[in-house]
Amino acid sequence: MESKRQQKYAKLIQKELGDIFQKEAKHLIGRAMITITRVLVSPDLGFAKVYVSFLLADPKATYELINDHKKEIRHQLSKRIGKSVRVIPEIAFFPDDSATYAQYMDKVISDLHIPPAPPEEENENDED
Repeated sequence: MESKRQQKYAKLIQKELGDIFQKEAKHLIGRAMITITRVLVSPDLGFAKVYVSFLLADPKATYELINDHKKEIRHQLSKRIGKSVRVIPEIAFFPDDSATYAQYMDKVISDLHIPPAPPEEENENDED
């Protein structure tokens, strides 16, 4: 269970990283759109797990590129939030597979063959 402080910190990081990817990291991601879907912060506020999803890009290549430039992204984050927080957290990026999983589950459900329910007998209703 995250504390209020962790949640507040996570929202701040999520907002600022989103801005960084939109404005200052265009040279890294090109025309790809990156969404920060979730941020989880450790209780000591020293580590942040950042879940990202990609649009209009090769997810694996873009994910690797972001991981290679993690230090630069953290530096940009420190410029933005350095005056309002004590510690700039270490950042670990993780791909958010929830959209892919949702598509997979939709396919599984649509492929199910569910037979129609048998018609109810009138005698059962009269006994109630």
